[in-house]
Amino acid sequence: MTTQVSAATANPTGLLRLALRLDAVASGAMGVLLLLGSSFLAELLGLSAGLLLGAGVVLVVFAAGVATVGLRRQLSRVGAWEIVVINALWVVASVVVAAILPMTGLGVAFVLVQAAAVAVFAELQVVGLRRSAR
Repeated sequence: MTTQVSAATANPTGLLRLALRLDAVASGAMGVLLLLGSSFLAELLGLSAGLLLGAGVVLVVFAAGVATVGLRRQLSRVGAWEIVVINALWVVASVVVAAILPMTGLGVAFVLVQAAAVAVFAELQVVGLRRSAR
C-alpha cells in the first residue's frame, strides 16, 4: 500500500510556498483587473475609478514582492511575516472601506469577498510559517 504525501506536508515550507505563490497570482490578477477595468468597474461597484486604479497599482507592486519572497530558494521568514501583516491590514482596510464608503451592493460584496480571500491567504501563510518553524 502506498500513501501519497502532498508537498505541503512532506516539506514544512511547502504550504508556505504554495500560499505565497497563490497570493502573488491572485493579487497580481486582481491588480491587473483593476488597472484595466477601473472605469468600467467604477460604475458597477459605485467606487471612484481613481480609487480602483490606485488599488490596482498597489496590488501589482505587492504581487511582485510576494512573488519575490515565494520564489526564493531560501524562504525569508521575516518577509513572509511582513506579507501576513500587510494582508491583515488589507483585510481591515477593506472592511472599513465597505463600512464607510457609499457603494453599490455589488461593490460591498466585491470588497468583502476579496477581503475574505486575502484573509484565507494570510491564514494559510501563518499555518505554513508555524509548520516550517517546527
